[in-house]
Amino acid sequence: MILKALYDYYHRSGDDVAPFGLEYKEIGFIIVIDRCGKFLRFEDRRIDKKSAQQFLVKKSVSRSSAPVANYLYDNCKYVFGYSDKGDMEKIRKYFEVFKAKVKDIYDAFPDNEDIKAVYAFYQQDPSFIIGAMQKDSLWDDIAKNLKKKYSTFSFLIEGDTKIVASKTELINLFEENHGVVGNLCLITGRYSKVVEITTATKILGSQETAKLVAFQVNSGYDSYGKSKGYNAPISEEAEFAYTTALNHLLRSDSHNKFMVGSRTYLFWASFNSEASKESENSLFSLLGRIEEENDDPNRRIKLVYDTFQSIYNGKLSANDDDKFFILGLAPNSARIAVVYWNEMPLREFAGLISKHFTDMEMVDTRKDKKPYLGLHSILGNVTLGGKSSDATPNLPDAVVRSIFQGLPYPASLFQACIRRIRTEQSVNIVRAAIIKAYLNRLNENNNHKKLDVMLDKENQNQGYLCGRLFAVLDKIQEDANGIHSIRERYMNAASATPSMVFATVLNLSTHHIEKLNPGGQVFYEKLKQEIISKLDAKGFPPHLNLQDQGRFFVGYYHQRQDLFMNKENKEME
Repeated sequence: MILKALYDYYHRSGDDVAPFGLEYKEIGFIIVIDRCGKFLRFEDRRIDKKSAQQFLVKKSVSRSSAPVANYLYDNCKYVFGYSDKGDMEKIRKYFEVFKAKVKDIYDAFPDNEDIKAVYAFYQQDPSFIIGAMQKDSLWDDIAKNLKKKYSTFSFLIEGDTKIVASKTELINLFEENHGVVGNLCLITGRYSKVVEITTATKILGSQETAKLVAFQVNSGYDSYGKSKGYNAPISEEAEFAYTTALNHLLRSDSHNKFMVGSRTYLFWASFNSEASKESENSLFSLLGRIEEENDDPNRRIKLVYDTFQSIYNGKLSANDDDKFFILGLAPNSARIAVVYWNEMPLREFAGLISKHFTDMEMVDTRKDKKPYLGLHSILGNVTLGGKSSDATPNLPDAVVRSIFQGLPYPASLFQACIRRIRTEQSVNIVRAAIIKAYLNRLNENNNHKKLDVMLDKENQNQGYLCGRLFAVLDKIQEDANGIHSIRERYMNAASATPSMVFATVLNLSTHHIEKLNPGGQVFYEKLKQEIISKLDAKGFPPHLNLQDQGRFFVGYYHQRQDLFMNKENKEME
């Protein structure tokens, strides 16, 4: 299912992806030679510290332990037999393999002037080549960056504008497949030549040789005398398509991925319809780090909500066949582990995202109304350092499942949120929204009253009422003295065992309220009595369970925001 979806995505991407047998490759340094093969200089094709210019070249080879050369481009060990460390005899083998590859191409195209020049380059003594290169002004910089992804080399003939590796006239894609009938491909359902070793696809944290699909020789998974890729036959064309699609989705500037810690999530729609494209862009806006961008993040979030609502209610038309895919990947030694996979109708997916918006909605009185619905914001507010990457390994996966499948938000998210509030004595909008969303989804089919977006004076839950009252007492102290010692000292106990501390806090409040003007005294006394009158006649509850502790913090947040809005309204009058 995953491979077929990636295969289809390749064919719907058109000119955005490389044609069969080719790939877009970052090549950071170009070796400029003359027609006689003499080294002239290096050219720097880096864009910044992390990336370089991309060239359309023959698809890179799959490597295991044995040296295998790429087609007229490769790293420094292959291209000119150099490394800053390692076994020089082994490095010499890499160089000889690349040199032999050049010879094979020269034998196939003996009249081509470009390959003649490259072939002449390799007729020189290797030490002479290295000696000439080390005199170049770029050498020191190259030597410092040999481990970088862009540290790949190819050739340019002096006076030309196109590197040799991109000369399509030197690339015969079908010479190896001539006359091959092949096996039945499990992706396409057609008979074709099968790949023995699949292509590596690197994700963050994985090895360069990591693969999504692989069979290790004699690993115990071989069956019916078959080995390597023949255990699950995939044609060269299909393998190229799904790996190219995967690499396209994984590219550094991709708007079809988001990352949390070591997890990489990819998403795409099945068709090129307007609804499909808008859904991809919108999901990136929601789950990407849009707060780092220069535009208005709130406007972006509103557009995201409007898009998914339009798809869900049919204003933005989506076909019944339109599907949406989410793939979660994690590094796992030499392989890539699939940690999440989901596919569903696009309209259904839009409904689930809209539900996430609704569940997370919370009254917001901040002047700088930054988005708080995205995955990074949610996870960052329940971790010690405030970074989503610091979340426990399984938490991001669980939250993703909740958002994308409409499941209850994970209990571990709720518990982590409560812990952070207790540690910091701080209930911000994100934490209040997390608690509200968790409790409302958890109790969707129960008799519990749902928590509202803003202050709900009809909510009779004892935890919620205690939270409201504590917020009032906290605000009285703030208005009287400009400090929050009540919150810092008593919030944790008040949220867990109200009967133990509220008598003390109420007594303190009587001293604070005396410092206010008469109008403030009357206002706060009336508000206190309004809340206390709704509490159980037996008094404050001796203990609040964890869910009611959550309602305490939401009640506290709601009441604080309501008091703030009342103050603003009075100032405007």
